[in-house]
Amino acid sequence: MNIAEIIPKDNYMLYIKAEDGKTGLFDVKPYLESEVFAPLKDSTEFERIHNGKYFIEWDCGADLSADTIQARWETASTGDAQQSAPVDSADAAPLS
Repeated sequence: MNIAEIIPKDNYMLYIKAEDGKTGLFDVKPYLESEVFAPLKDSTEFERIHNGKYFIEWDCGADLSADTIQARWETASTGDAQQSAPVDSADAAPLS
């Protein structure tokens, strides 16, 4: 999977669109107790995400591979995925 777009959402969710058009939501909450992901508990840090196409990475050094995302995301149609997760307070623009 190649990642085309990432949008951070409230409640540590990511809206992700793959280059093949599939979309879904990925829950980062289960990772927040590990040392490398702990800084993401700060919503400002959570929103500082970079798209590496085959992985996503935050400024704090935490990262997730596209394989991990693909194995654990909840796929949905584009409209369903964007409506399922509330828009974050900054109403962030897509990162690609």
